[in-house]
Amino acid sequence: MNVEQIGNSGERIEFPAGDALALDCGATLSPLTIAYQTYGELNASKSNAVLVCHALTGDQHVANAHPITGKPGWWRFMVGPGVPIDTNRFFVICVNSLGSCMGTTGPTSINPGTQKPYNLNFPAVTIRDMVRAQAMLLDHLGIDELFCVLGGSMGGMQVLQWASSYPERVFSAIPIATAARHSAQNIAFHEVGRQAIMADSNWHGGNYDEHGVTPAKGLAVARMTAHVTYLSEENLHHKFGRNLQDREKISYGFDADFQIESYLRYQGSTFVDRFDANSYLYMTRAMDYFDLAGDYNDVLADAFRESHARFCLVSFSGDWLFPTSGMKQILHALNACAANVSFVEIESNKGHDAFLLEEPEMFNVLRGFLDAAANARGIR
Repeated sequence: MNVEQIGNSGERIEFPAGDALALDCGATLSPLTIAYQTYGELNASKSNAVLVCHALTGDQHVANAHPITGKPGWWRFMVGPGVPIDTNRFFVICVNSLGSCMGTTGPTSINPGTQKPYNLNFPAVTIRDMVRAQAMLLDHLGIDELFCVLGGSMGGMQVLQWASSYPERVFSAIPIATAARHSAQNIAFHEVGRQAIMADSNWHGGNYDEHGVTPAKGLAVARMTAHVTYLSEENLHHKFGRNLQDREKISYGFDADFQIESYLRYQGSTFVDRFDANSYLYMTRAMDYFDLAGDYNDVLADAFRESHARFCLVSFSGDWLFPTSGMKQILHALNACAANVSFVEIESNKGHDAFLLEEPEMFNVLRGFLDAAANARGIR
């Protein structure tokens, strides 16, 4: 097994053929590479480990500068010294999800059978597969139990899967802005994005690397479509309204007349510089397939029967992508099995992206929950 230092406390673990990862689709991945970042120190009893799970297009760079964009970590308000996930107190791990493109095995990785990138020969992966890979990493690190696992959106799905698949390994869990299954509406938005990528003339059936091109236009449109779902109508109106972009009157053409058009084009163009199109297909599909109750004859409570974790559920009033109603279904399921659970809906007009932004109420809620859980766990 090779361990390669990749900076900012980051590592890339290469699991050999003997440590193949079995996937839900029936395939196996071997060899397997897992990229991750750590912050803080693991205590002597290994009881202070916190696993942060990233969202769809996130990565392991939760609290350090991104190596490609140079931008600060995506949850720097939450992870670090003195903030809610205090790295003076906790050992924080963030893993690049299976199927992504920031170091963990995915469609851009080399297929050992062909010595070429997998591209669309990469097997389909699920949220449960991502969690299995994370568990392999924790086994390697010698961490039997997580003090806490938390994350938002796709990361929140992973949190729920952890509590269900490895109940004995989770002391506390914080799923944020997520749901126990992906809705038809959300699947529809993902499909629009995937079709935009596959309609790009540079896609070449997923083998764009062989042609020296990328389906940048399609991927940008996919990102633009998705980004609209991360905001709220109120937030869009407040930030942009019908304001014109660098002009005094409309052009009667198809340039970016409005600020919102310019903003979305910018989001699309910058996204293609840091994310792979095939990875986007695989990651969105993994979210689409997520249906935790479906594994338990549609009885969601049964997914948590074995869990003894403390739960803190967090939703946002302005989030229409993952509305509070989905979180309440999780709450009812946990109540049905007498779980230790608290729930808060935070008033916010920032939409789904609220969990990534500076939300003082969210900070206070998570700090209070983590402090109480740490005291119960004996972490000082």
